[in-house]
Amino acid sequence: MILQNFSFGIGDRFAREGKAQLKAIQEINRIGFPVVPVWNKSNREHELVGTTQESVKKEADEAVIANNWQGNYYIDADHITLNNVDKFLDHSNFFTIDVAHFIGRPVELKIKTDFLRRTAGQTIPGFNDSLSKYDLNRFADQYLTAILEVKKLHDYISTKKPDGFIAEISMDEVSAAQSPIDLYFILKELKHLQVDPHTIAPKFTGLFPKGVDYEGDVEQFAEEFEQDLKILKTAKEQLNLEHDIKLSIHSGSDKFSIYPSIRDLVSKHKSGIHVKTAGTTWLEEVIGLARGGGEGLRIAKEVYHQGMNRYEELSAPYASVLHINTEKLPPSKEVLTWSSAHFASTLIHNQTSPDYNSHFRQLIHISYKVAAEMGSEFMGALDYYRDPIEEQVYTNLLDRHLKRLF
Repeated sequence: MILQNFSFGIGDRFAREGKAQLKAIQEINRIGFPVVPVWNKSNREHELVGTTQESVKKEADEAVIANNWQGNYYIDADHITLNNVDKFLDHSNFFTIDVAHFIGRPVELKIKTDFLRRTAGQTIPGFNDSLSKYDLNRFADQYLTAILEVKKLHDYISTKKPDGFIAEISMDEVSAAQSPIDLYFILKELKHLQVDPHTIAPKFTGLFPKGVDYEGDVEQFAEEFEQDLKILKTAKEQLNLEHDIKLSIHSGSDKFSIYPSIRDLVSKHKSGIHVKTAGTTWLEEVIGLARGGGEGLRIAKEVYHQGMNRYEELSAPYASVLHINTEKLPPSKEVLTWSSAHFASTLIHNQTSPDYNSHFRQLIHISYKVAAEMGSEFMGALDYYRDPIEEQVYTNLLDRHLKRLF
């Protein structure tokens, strides 16, 4: 399978917004940027919401038919491992192979020795100065076990999907960023093991907190991003990679401050890009409920109230990608008095608004389990307030994301 040059991952916790999401993708195509949609949902999200990957495929298929989409589209088994991949095989054609938790695990001495023998005297055009200071022993200790795990999972999926699939390698949920030289040797070893991924998601310097903007040095990010684009091009040429491998940005949604750098550098280097969002759609649903007033506003307030009461439980799975100062969260009693406009403006990611509260937004982001437990009460509200919700989802995805990226 071939993944198009520009692809955009669209998470959807409750599988109701496929048509609005696809409408935004269609509009950016009409404007002149050929972006393909990738519906993504992780095993963790399925378990918290009580859904299956079948629901993601059903949502995507129905949206494609309803919107008369003629292009390719993909269903991403997001952040899968050998322990849970079987749940996704029948319903996915895109697999994000997550081996971050294998980084730094010890590797067998004979495997390390063989790697060091094969890479002795390696040159990388344009990067030889950096390579001269590079520690191949450190690389072996850090990454070889994780790379072998990619091989296991990739081969297993291949036996179940003989017609092919899109493969992404995810190494972003770790504390230390990978360097361009790290990426080169990761791809070199994957090629040695006969694994040719379509995309790779590295860890960048800085924090990618859930649902809010990038926290870090934007100029440093741009420099790292450009170096990574260059190393992928070099790897493609030197290693005879099967695919035009591209960077995948696991944005955690709404990394507006780095979107201009991504757009400009992708254009400059004539590269492809995959950008994966997470909870943006769920947050737009809550905004739509709040703006609808009445029962919708009551449900939005209840999500926040329960999120405050269950903060430790709900934040635990996302501890490494949150930056919430609980002292800056408004008390539930105060939020209960808010108008629709006040609740919405506090949640909408508009950093120029005096009401906007990034801590409030992150708490709502991780509280989708609360909404799932409401069952028919919440799902019924999504149906009743369909118009304001779909308008939120569409305009947010198109104006705040796609138009800033492409």
